Amino acid sequence: MIVWVNGTFGAGKTSACRELVELLPGSLLFDPELVGAGLCRLLPADRLAPVADYQDLPSWRRLVPEVAAALLAEVPGPLVVPMTLLREDYRDEIFGALASRGIAVHHFVLDPDETILQERIAARDECPGDPERSERVRRWCLDHLPAYRAARRWLARDAQLVDTTGLTPEQTARRLARLVEEGTARCPIVQSADPTGDTVAAAVLLFDEQDRVLLVDPVYKPAWEFPGGVVERGEAPTDAALRETAEELGLHLDAHALRLLAVDWEPRTGPRRGGLRLVYDGGRLGAEARQQLRLQADELRSWRFVTLDEAAGLLPAARLRRLAAALDAREHGELRYLEAGLPAAVGVATAG
Repeated sequence: MIVWVNGTFGAGKTSACRELVELLPGSLLFDPELVGAGLCRLLPADRLAPVADYQDLPSWRRLVPEVAAALLAEVPGPLVVPMTLLREDYRDEIFGALASRGIAVHHFVLDPDETILQERIAARDECPGDPERSERVRRWCLDHLPAYRAARRWLARDAQLVDTTGLTPEQTARRLARLVEEGTARCPIVQSADPTGDTVAAAVLLFDEQDRVLLVDPVYKPAWEFPGGVVERGEAPTDAALRETAEELGLHLDAHALRLLAVDWEPRTGPRRGGLRLVYDGGRLGAEARQQLRLQADELRSWRFVTLDEAAGLLPAARLRRLAAALDAREHGELRYLEAGLPAAVGVATAG
């Protein structure tokens, strides 16, 4: 189990977490800043130059769950993690990777009154004996308050906000310990085993009256997706498409209404598994059907209908290419075979 204590810079996360590990038997303090500091020492300067924050490094977001899992193999746990995490897509990537390893995450946000927060920041002396450096740290904390205000909306949906106005670090830790015991801040992310081999997955494209396509926002990974999922052992891809649509959206489609549009071979990239991706046309959803959509809470956060241009801001490049090819196949009534989202030349055998 992980107790992730979020909040803006200067909210008192580290002080509260140091107290918290004294209250949770077997717990260990894990600061992902150490992972960031290590990467800053290891990576070449030209790779670090364009990055303003180590959280923007894919290697940091990949290593944090790996290190957490490794630590939990060594100690009883839980891990107590004081870490500001204000980008929702980064939260999805990290928490989704933890969920795939079967690690539960209790997510808290320390949320004092902003006036009190600014007073705390002004009183901080991070670098005793170096007033200029301490002032830079204070200014840095204050400069990041707007980012926290912007992120607070999604944080309020995802985490347990804890008003620490007037609380000491020890009092904050006691409140967190009680909430951990109650389990009210546990993130509802599906915990599926991480397969070692490539997979077959089936997706269903659903359309509105304007021929916009429905995309969904998963809670366990960054970027948006098509409704669908991995084909289970012994399951036909079409059955998987129907099952996933029912589980994720509450829609029960007719198998005869599905039409295969595209087959895409997705190469494995780093830890991301690859395999065959089948894309089906599921038809149009009228206003009545849209009102019946019911998202699977532990997998999906929201849905929307988008044009192809709008999808460009939501989908990774390869998935966007897959969508464009599938829409083209739908328009022309043809099946498309792709590799990494690109049309692949396939020879046709002829007699004689």
